[in-house]
Amino acid sequence: MKRMGLPDGHNARMASSVPTTDKAAAKSAPQKAMEKMGLRRDIDLALHLPLRYEDETRLTPIGELRHGQTAQCEGVVRDARVELRPRRQLIVRLQDDSGELVLRFLHFYPSHQKSLAAGARIRARGEVRGGFFGHEMVHPTFKSVDDATPLATSLTPVYPSSAALPQAYLRKAVASGLSRAPLQEVLPPHLVRQGLPSLREALNSLHHPSPHASLADLEDRSSPAWQRLKWEELLAQQISQLMARRERALRRAPPLRAVTSGLPEQLLAALPFQLTGAQQRVVQEIAQDLAGTEPMHRLLQGDVGSGKTVVAALAAAVAIDAGWQCALMAPTEILAEQHFRKLVGWLAPLLEARGQCVAWLTGSVKGKVRQQMMARTASGEAALVVGTQAVIQDSVQFARLGLALIDEQHRFGVAQRLALRHKLEGTADDGTGLEPHLLMMTATPIPRTLAMTYYADLAVSTIDELPPGRTPIVTKVFADSRREAVIAHIREEAAAGRQIYWVCPLIEESEALDLQNATETHQHLSAALDGMMVGLLHGRMTPSEKAAVMSLFSGGQMPVLVSTTVIEVGVDVPNASLMVIEHAERFGLAQLHQLRGRVGRGAAASVCVLLYTPPLSDTGKARLKAMAETNDGFEISRRDLEIRGPGEFMGARQSGDALLRFADLQEDSALLQHARAVAPRLLDEHPSAAAAHVQRWLASRVEYLKA
Repeated sequence: MKRMGLPDGHNARMASSVPTTDKAAAKSAPQKAMEKMGLRRDIDLALHLPLRYEDETRLTPIGELRHGQTAQCEGVVRDARVELRPRRQLIVRLQDDSGELVLRFLHFYPSHQKSLAAGARIRARGEVRGGFFGHEMVHPTFKSVDDATPLATSLTPVYPSSAALPQAYLRKAVASGLSRAPLQEVLPPHLVRQGLPSLREALNSLHHPSPHASLADLEDRSSPAWQRLKWEELLAQQISQLMARRERALRRAPPLRAVTSGLPEQLLAALPFQLTGAQQRVVQEIAQDLAGTEPMHRLLQGDVGSGKTVVAALAAAVAIDAGWQCALMAPTEILAEQHFRKLVGWLAPLLEARGQCVAWLTGSVKGKVRQQMMARTASGEAALVVGTQAVIQDSVQFARLGLALIDEQHRFGVAQRLALRHKLEGTADDGTGLEPHLLMMTATPIPRTLAMTYYADLAVSTIDELPPGRTPIVTKVFADSRREAVIAHIREEAAAGRQIYWVCPLIEESEALDLQNATETHQHLSAALDGMMVGLLHGRMTPSEKAAVMSLFSGGQMPVLVSTTVIEVGVDVPNASLMVIEHAERFGLAQLHQLRGRVGRGAAASVCVLLYTPPLSDTGKARLKAMAETNDGFEISRRDLEIRGPGEFMGARQSGDALLRFADLQEDSALLQHARAVAPRLLDEHPSAAAAHVQRWLASRVEYLKA
């Protein structure tokens, strides 16, 4: 059916207006759009499932139509004319034996007027509204028919698409792919979850459900067909993770065992604080992994301020003490610099006594200094290398890289993590290649159900205890109208010798989003806080400018810092006691929690103020409510998962490519548990079936799971 004024109709108009010489190029546009959506193989098309369905299997007499109903009716056009008031529109009167219906089109083309001429038999489908002249449909889908035109025999699928990919084209492509796709059963029947249809039956029923199928069951994904697909998807994901883990077990890494009374003990003695019980436990878990010849692949997670950096420093000390190098890669220069400052403060004096040093490699390190750092790294003099993505550039060579640390690992793409892993080139005694141990860190805790699925191939260490002396942060939520009261509180805090962050989401005015930019906020606060130094920090400043501002703020000379989210992670200023987040409704929950964690690092009572601009969406309300109710990062992550769903929550884990399209980790936990139990049996007893199943579902994405 045509839909007036929407993408289908628009594309029809575009196609009809393309010159003959350009028709080949125009035909390829939908194919390009399909490839962009990942629809390359027949199985990809077969697994491209409908978003919803339209019922074109029955006709409703015009006289029985009801307001608010979505229905399909058929009749003869009694009259069609263009009216100019109140605006130009095409008014079509459709009549059958039971009554008359107005079809109203605000966007139309000459070809539509021709199709809807008086006397034409038309089948139209849309939402029924009450109009001035009785019932009407605005922009219904329609098509020309005759007395012999059959009705659809199944519900009509509506697929996820794009403007360049008309539904009619996509439906034909999916139907064609479904008919050709190799959907034979590859799994042994005794391992398939009981009570589920075959894959072919499940897909046929979802692409072409019968008129008697329950729309509710189809849309809430609870039908047996949906259960089969979800279980298959979870099984493929679990098998691939298990395969990655077993493959890693065959690789070799250098065994890193610290010398008794060596560098780790010296570091512990030099620290100005005692490790928490949780830190001690995690340090032992990591040390045990490092001592083995199987490459460590561990995720270290802990809430904001739980002390992950010192754990990383102790892991580095073990590697260095064993005669190997360690690299720490952070996503931003500010975060890398925070690590550099801490690690240098702790480790540098100990390394100097051993004739070694700490190297610093970021994009802003250039010229002779860069050459010097690279030379020290290549010679092995630099036992610890801290930096950003510059660490993984081809020109950077390590002498003996034994341990790679990746902070805020979700901010890096898969290719970047693989590149760091490949920095160790060597050969083990048995001829297999060596690779460094890998420790990834995150301050965004992963809920257990998510870790079971997305990180099934990872060992997970959790620091679930905050160091003593950390003051709880009080979170307050205010409408933007309370801005002046907040500024008054800033004056009080600054007068008491405290420091304040003010975070803005953008640094440029956007017409689409009515947000005040950081520059304007900086000017406003500078005027309102006359006599106080107010700093400005944003992503477009040069590294030296950022360093100068952070030096003033860290040193206490600058009471107020206006910033974009470049200070989200890693910035540690114990004297900062107030965090104001402007347009808090625009931030994600994990990001709000990260920003809040920049305060409460000293002895002073700390406050986080969330300023929002009403009206709030339901999602915005849920986020701000969660922030006000809890400081627990694990509870925050659980609620974030509820609000956003697993795909968006994980974000760059797969460079934006969510691993699960159909299964829901909370609703489908029983399917997940079954898939976890079946995966090792399938891999052990039927390896070819396991490989075929993974290839069918994941194909080129398998490599991503290894990172």
